[in-house]
Amino acid sequence: MRLILASTSIYRRQLLERLGLAFDVQAPETDETPAPGDRPAALARRLALAKASAVAALAGDAVVIGSDQVATLDGRQPLGKPGNFDRARDQLLAASGRTMSFHTAFAVVAPGRAPQVDCVDIAVRFRSLTLAEIERYLQLEAPFDCAGAAKSEGLGITLLESMTTTDPTALIGLPLIRVAAALRAVGIDPLAPPP
Repeated sequence: MRLILASTSIYRRQLLERLGLAFDVQAPETDETPAPGDRPAALARRLALAKASAVAALAGDAVVIGSDQVATLDGRQPLGKPGNFDRARDQLLAASGRTMSFHTAFAVVAPGRAPQVDCVDIAVRFRSLTLAEIERYLQLEAPFDCAGAAKSEGLGITLLESMTTTDPTALIGLPLIRVAAALRAVGIDPLAPPP
């Protein structure tokens, strides 16, 4: 069964590679603009399904995985990817000593089945950070393509005090525990014996 990851994220691609499955990658053509009144987790779910559905519509009989992550600070307006040093510094200064929430949703769309959509929440507590620490971290890691500007799989872990989640891979961008379960439900099992 053909598997497609509907994403341009190198982080999601690297995570899915951990399962040892052959898959293709295709960029989804979706509008990621939040709708009025979208709550963060609902927005992440909606966008994950939109991405998977957009690629599945052109993919024939393939199983398609879409994912999206929305980060918020103290439940306020979603934080996007900073894109540059100054915005990343501002995000980390605002996060210092506070909790950032990440809502990582995924959707698995398979032919002849109802889509599976789920979301994993992560609460990340930042320690109190100095401006010098933040600027040094940004110089070393340049995490400008990561919501919240902290790459937990790299030096960003040193900025954190704690993390609460049922799936640590969700923070990086794809909750593999639940994705693996969703794939098994459609007949794709990373641990299945070879045919």
